[in-house]
Amino acid sequence: MNKSGVPTVTQFVLLGFPGPWKMQIILFSMILFIYILTLTGNMTIICAVKWDSRLHTPMYMLLANFSFLEIWYVTCTVPNMLVNFFSKTKTISFSGCFIQFYFFFSLGTTECFFLCVMAYDRYLAICHPLHYSSIMTGQLCAILVSLCWLIGFLGHSIPIFFISQLPFCGPNIIDHFLCDADPLMALSCAPTPIIGHIFHSVSSIIIILTMLYILGSYISVLRAVLQITSSAGQQKAFSTCGSHLVVVSLFYGTIMVMYVSPSSGNSVAVHKIITLVYSIVTPVLNPLIYSLRNRDMKFALRQILCGMRTTQTS
Repeated sequence: MNKSGVPTVTQFVLLGFPGPWKMQIILFSMILFIYILTLTGNMTIICAVKWDSRLHTPMYMLLANFSFLEIWYVTCTVPNMLVNFFSKTKTISFSGCFIQFYFFFSLGTTECFFLCVMAYDRYLAICHPLHYSSIMTGQLCAILVSLCWLIGFLGHSIPIFFISQLPFCGPNIIDHFLCDADPLMALSCAPTPIIGHIFHSVSSIIIILTMLYILGSYISVLRAVLQITSSAGQQKAFSTCGSHLVVVSLFYGTIMVMYVSPSSGNSVAVHKIITLVYSIVTPVLNPLIYSLRNRDMKFALRQILCGMRTTQTS
């Protein structure tokens, strides 16, 4: 209860995926399996980059940091979601909801900038191969990684702070599996058009600008690849960029639908499915895409597995 006597919400209810008990068990098992697979895959990439000295290059250091990001990206939502499958109340505290909201969008924004930096790295490697080592130094790589984290965590801080200051006097039921912008603002007992427009404008600007930069980088890469005379050289260049393009397509294809294109016509169920794809499914595919399409990474993973087997037999 606040000073004006109006009841204030102290916790929210995340409905998640309501349905029969058997369906809840199936969904819980699937999401738990995906979560474990995501942690295992991304941790494996981090270990491979750390232990194999041949992977101590900017490209793989960026990939290791990207995998570290993906681990935290799924961890900020999935554990709470899994607990709610067997919870009768399915509640999350007011502060817990906004902490999850902040980290979910900050890590997502950081991922956008990481994908930009990885596109820049591939642009330098293919379009300026003779100057690549002198431009993309370890120091520059560290600076770019730090900027990704810094800008990512500052990008939505002000809009999310103002959303948290809105009056919430009930109801407190969020028909989602995480604390998202639109469901939260819909529960406010005060009009929120300005804050809502600011939040979506910031999201749209970040998504569109980073996507345009990535597209511009790969247009330049495509031009450079087409000028390569040997088919072997073209194949190597395409394989180098192919993994990154697949990840970009999966990630941006879904977040564009959610935060850039008009979503008023989409049902709550569609919103949940789209959010599930880019927040849970995409992170589990990233290590598979990078490891299966990258020769150096596959070799490093085989070396790790062989080393583990040798240790177990001895």
